[in-house]
Amino acid sequence: MSGARSIVITGGTRGLGLGLARSLVALGHRVTVCGTDPDRVAAAEAELGVPALVADVTDRARVQDLWDEAVRRHGRVDIWVNNAGISHHRLPLWRLPAGEARAVVEVNLLGTVNGCAVAAAGMAGQGGGHIWNMEGLGSDGRTVPGLGVYGATKRAVTYLTGALAKEAPDGVTAGLLSPGMVVTDLLTYGYSEAERERAGRIFAILADPVEVVAPWLAERLVSRARNGAHVRRLTAAKIAYRFAKAPFVRRP
Repeated sequence: MSGARSIVITGGTRGLGLGLARSLVALGHRVTVCGTDPDRVAAAEAELGVPALVADVTDRARVQDLWDEAVRRHGRVDIWVNNAGISHHRLPLWRLPAGEARAVVEVNLLGTVNGCAVAAAGMAGQGGGHIWNMEGLGSDGRTVPGLGVYGATKRAVTYLTGALAKEAPDGVTAGLLSPGMVVTDLLTYGYSEAERERAGRIFAILADPVEVVAPWLAERLVSRARNGAHVRRLTAAKIAYRFAKAPFVRRP
């Protein structure tokens, strides 16, 4: 893809989503975002000068409203990014409260299903477009004790994206964005102080701030929007290199 694009980002009022919106606006693209916190939505709209809606991705009608507003303001949607996601307290499955488990499944998986369904149908009607889904811990099948529900949703999103790439309407493509470890509140959510201290040693080597990850990802989510695309920031080779250099490199 080349030229300015109309791009929708769910969960685009905080963390990596907001960072992506900032980077894409700086590149000259027309961005629309949503979030669930009215104050954050208003702040994003004021800062970025973009359409911002209060929308819960677990409600398909509200996701449709997001699509409709982006089309009303920008004429079409070229790229849709299913970024909205939440985590849960770091607890074994049988100790995780039912409501908390349900919320994670609904936002991370059902929310992505809703975004894919609305975007695919709308893009079919306009003659094409690209859908990106966001990977996370668990996408590669690796298990981490205490994060079973979160990891299961991300594993499911990876499968869902592969299926969508095969069954999407003509002209509609789908792919995966894998940002690696990003320093946001999602990364450390649910950790005790002791767990956060232990994990901090790994984060210091592998995690990058939003200000580093977002511009890198923003450029590629536009330039690599093709069917079955898989954009990975933190590859196995990069991980090995960072650990090898860790004793000699001081990271912020």
